[in-house]
Amino acid sequence: MTRSRATAEGALATPLMAEYYAQRAGAGLIITEGIQPSAVGQGYTNTPGLHSAEQVEAWKQVTTAVHEAGGVIFAQLMHAGRIGHRATLPEGMVPQGPSAVQPQGKIFTPQGLQEFEAPHELTEAEIQSTIADFTHAAKNAIAAGFDGVEIHGANGYIIQQFLSVNANQRTDRWGGSAENRRRFALEVARAVASEIGAEKTGIRLSPSSTINDIVDDPDTAATYVPLVEQLGELDLAYLHIGEQSERDLTLELRKAWPNTFILNPRTGFGNPTGPDALELIEDGTADMISFGALFIANPDLPVRLRSGGPFNTPIPSAFYGGGAEGYTDYTMLA
Repeated sequence: MTRSRATAEGALATPLMAEYYAQRAGAGLIITEGIQPSAVGQGYTNTPGLHSAEQVEAWKQVTTAVHEAGGVIFAQLMHAGRIGHRATLPEGMVPQGPSAVQPQGKIFTPQGLQEFEAPHELTEAEIQSTIADFTHAAKNAIAAGFDGVEIHGANGYIIQQFLSVNANQRTDRWGGSAENRRRFALEVARAVASEIGAEKTGIRLSPSSTINDIVDDPDTAATYVPLVEQLGELDLAYLHIGEQSERDLTLELRKAWPNTFILNPRTGFGNPTGPDALELIEDGTADMISFGALFIANPDLPVRLRSGGPFNTPIPSAFYGGGAEGYTDYTMLA
């Protein structure tokens, strides 16, 4: 989950970030905030990267802190694609996407809220370069001490942009048919797994999500069930579903997936995943449940889940940017 606490210069992880993640080392698995695999992949202000040697060194303080606290941590690789603005990118760069289709909405930049702009449409060579960026960032993640990576293919970022029918207007082998629209996700996953090992590679998807002005194929199952089957053939460590559709589709994906199935269940806007979601493990819907906002507010969430609470209330105004307040100052149970 984006927390926007990295340095503005260099997009570096900080000691405060190391403290934040170490506080949450009791999780079965920590999946970090989105980390851009390239400079042009940055969508928001003060988000961290994994594409430079300095960024690798900065992340080592985080992974070391988590491991010393007994935790396991995967780096979430997130290329924002068309969700961004040139004001948040290095000079001369503009957001990229599968097609030059401007998303509806606004984004916060150093100059305040601004309308999204039409992205640069990736060429064939640039698509290959973007896949290589994911691979390079995955290699950097392992060098930084991460236990693995999660490829962010959800929430309207570049992988879901290729999967969608509105952001992707291509007529070449990367667009048009569902088979072609799945190609980018598969090629990124294949390249990353080949580089660092499938056992260290997970992927997150959010079928039917409309976040960031995305429109999925009306026949969502026809796009996503074959995608999950093909990803399963790569023997990735896990599939992480951000549930946006009806439970029936989730169960279809669960059936199609051969390995660990992580679910962030649909709860309705503004309602964080709560302790009742653990029932979905008991009934076999998922192998693991991911917690977001509740883990932000409760660094010792596993302890609280075992004891039945109480639970701190998240402070949304501190979600994106700032210092320790609403970040590392939430209380823990004795």
